[in-house]
Amino acid sequence: MRTEDDSWDIVSSVGATALGVAALRAGESRRTDALFHDPYAELLVSAVGSASWTRLSQGDVGRIDQSTVRSYGVLGDLLVARTCYFDDYLEAAAAAGLRQIIIVAAGLDARAYRLDWPAGTTVFELDQPKVLQFKAAALADRKPAADRREVPVDLRDDWPAALRGNGFDPAVPTAWLVEGLLRYLPADAQDRLLTHIAALSAPGSRVAINTTPGQLSPTMQEQEDGRDRLLATLDIDLDVDALWYPAEGRSDPVHWFTEQGWTVVRADPAAVLTDRGRDVPEEVAAEMRDHLLMTATRGDSTP
Repeated sequence: MRTEDDSWDIVSSVGATALGVAALRAGESRRTDALFHDPYAELLVSAVGSASWTRLSQGDVGRIDQSTVRSYGVLGDLLVARTCYFDDYLEAAAAAGLRQIIIVAAGLDARAYRLDWPAGTTVFELDQPKVLQFKAAALADRKPAADRREVPVDLRDDWPAALRGNGFDPAVPTAWLVEGLLRYLPADAQDRLLTHIAALSAPGSRVAINTTPGQLSPTMQEQEDGRDRLLATLDIDLDVDALWYPAEGRSDPVHWFTEQGWTVVRADPAAVLTDRGRDVPEEVAAEMRDHLLMTATRGDSTP
């Protein structure tokens, strides 16, 4: 990921992307027709002490002009869709008897706290040490609903060894979650990550992933325009697209896992919302269908 542990900052660079996800989840949770409720998201945003981020997390976006709404509306819809999709994925894995959950680059994800985990479930959270430190401090008086184990490690280092050192058992079927990560990794690092996941997955394991295809990468001008609008309307300086690595040479996760013998199922983000009663304009739905939500399951044998 494009960050260094000793320079990580919750309100800038990759740290701010995690904060943005939490803010949008908090905003969705405040809606009267919310599709999920994440009471921890607003706590995490408030812990930053930023009026701008708190305003966003509380849904106070009245100063945003219509051009900004159009620019970021699809992003918000995608985030809600993927949150619902991954919540369902993890709940289904738990219902199927999987008790070993791994959230890669966990950021400010609060699923270890907010989902209804069966007894005996362990949730491993992998991320930069300072990310996990910030979250632990912000939620210090809250009790997770599972055995939550922090794995403070840079994904460029030997994270499988760090995972084993925290009690992970590769002989046990595992549910992996890789949310909002792949485009922040170089192509070769993405393939290494997928290779490690496959190698550590016993038969019956599952992995859920989202990513944005290369053809949707914004132009430099589009990046600058989006950053300027967010800065002008909410006083938040965040350029997510600039943190992405190029799509060239990047494996398609659907093809990658299929070639490894896993069974892959794709999902339409727009359908995730409409199936829950959320109205999605057709022009937004068309753009959302170009984004990937997928689950792969390893059978009894994998090449």
